[in-house]
Amino acid sequence: MILTMLCVPFVKLVKNKAYYKRFQVKYRRRREGKTDYYARKRLVVQAKNKYNSPKYRLVVRFTNADIVCQVVYAKLQGDFVLASAYSHELPKYGVKGGLTNWAAAYCTGLLVARRVLTKLGLADKYEGVTEPDGTISMTEAIEDAPRPFKCFLDVGLKRTSTGSRVFAAMKGASDGGIFIPHGENRFPGFDAESKELDADVLRSYIYGGHVADYMRYLEEDDDEKYKKQFSKFIAAGVEPDDLEDMYADAHKAIREDPTHVPTEKKKPAPGEKVKNNKKERLNYKQKKNKIQQKLKAFNAKNGISA
Repeated sequence: MILTMLCVPFVKLVKNKAYYKRFQVKYRRRREGKTDYYARKRLVVQAKNKYNSPKYRLVVRFTNADIVCQVVYAKLQGDFVLASAYSHELPKYGVKGGLTNWAAAYCTGLLVARRVLTKLGLADKYEGVTEPDGTISMTEAIEDAPRPFKCFLDVGLKRTSTGSRVFAAMKGASDGGIFIPHGENRFPGFDAESKELDADVLRSYIYGGHVADYMRYLEEDDDEKYKKQFSKFIAAGVEPDDLEDMYADAHKAIREDPTHVPTEKKKPAPGEKVKNNKKERLNYKQKKNKIQQKLKAFNAKNGISA
């Protein structure tokens, strides 16, 4: 009996009453898996000698059917958006389909850059790269002019793998005239062994060359899948050879007029009933009446006498 007791392993009680008294719940957005607070702290915290000047972030997010680009700064009250652009605005500038691909992300980044510089009165001074050729060039300060608008890329929880679309939006914003510190090692066309960037590959991505190649491949190999996947391009009469001109024209149109025009929201006329998709809740008498009506309809249909 003594030997049996000696062989029982001692289990240390870790989560005792003192542990639970000191337990602190993580932030709500951390529990939901929406915010990386380790990265956010480093993107938001500003040096004290900057005298409360805001630290701007280029926030890039993707949904199944849209791309969101926002220039955001943080205050104690929360985040404030200085300017924003969405890929669903691109049809206005001549992009007739493919609103979530690499070239569309570049256009959305270019749009938000031109929009924020127009708002700040810097659009004429910092034009950026008007004809992108795939080379990496960051916006530099001009003499006798304000310094370029500076912000940092905020990718959220998206993986920063080579060729990711978040870098397409960043490249578009950089070519649009915003100063965003970055390198060349995450763009498509970068060779990890030689540590060099192939500018022709990057230029092809900016003008949708990879999409055109895939369109040609599917058209020859699987016509049914081609018609399904590129239905919007086919409906608009866009061929693979037309994509480069389409995106080039979109870049010019964005530079000519990047301003956002809000849609007119019609107010209901006096006495007009507003459409509401919510069903009105029934009271007890209405529920009983509804059941009786269903019973009568069922009996009448099946020839059952009450």
